[in-house]
Amino acid sequence: MMRRNTKQDEMSKEFLKWLEEEDPLGLDEEMTTINFKCLDCGKEDEVPDFVVEEFEFDLEKHEEVEVVCPFCEGTMRRAKKNPK
Repeated sequence: MMRRNTKQDEMSKEFLKWLEEEDPLGLDEEMTTINFKCLDCGKEDEVPDFVVEEFEFDLEKHEEVEVVCPFCEGTMRRAKKNPK
């Protein structure tokens, strides 16, 4: 007969309870996104702002963040807002 490790079971329960109550990984936080538009195919996609901030870190003032288009593998840049 195999004996259950009750100490490990209790630790697992406590860990799961902590994850649910505290949200240590920030899973429940709303993510802010920035619209990017592909220069090649014209499709738009949302990129999380924290990703854009990481890319902006090494850029000069006149440079723009560029990411790879998930649709055609072209170049995407921040979408310009159209005045209404």
